[in-house]
Amino acid sequence: MAIEAALVKPVVDVLLALFQQGSELKLKSNAQAALREAIRELLQANPDENRAAARIAVARAAGILSEDVVLAEDMLQKHRATKARTRGKSTTGRRRARSDPGEADIPARRPGAKSPAGTPTSH
Repeated sequence: MAIEAALVKPVVDVLLALFQQGSELKLKSNAQAALREAIRELLQANPDENRAAARIAVARAAGILSEDVVLAEDMLQKHRATKARTRGKSTTGRRRARSDPGEADIPARRPGAKSPAGTPTSH
């Protein structure tokens, strides 16, 4: 019986180590998938920065130290800098032309437009 007990512990230890190794591989695989999703998110026109940052954090927590993590962090940092620099600009980037202060604010008439009731027309 002492021989059986002596053999059971190493077998159990080996099995536990294999299960732990399998879970670490799964964790790293999930973290790499999250990192790919973060990079894909940052390549979009309007990325969700918080989601990308969370996925980068998952990859870091899983122990992934590859150039993909550095790339994703750099992309996130550059996007945040660009967003801060362009905040408040209009969509075209041009200002409206101001009319002279002496001109009355009369809306321009389109050709062929009907005049409002009660106003004379010049035909």
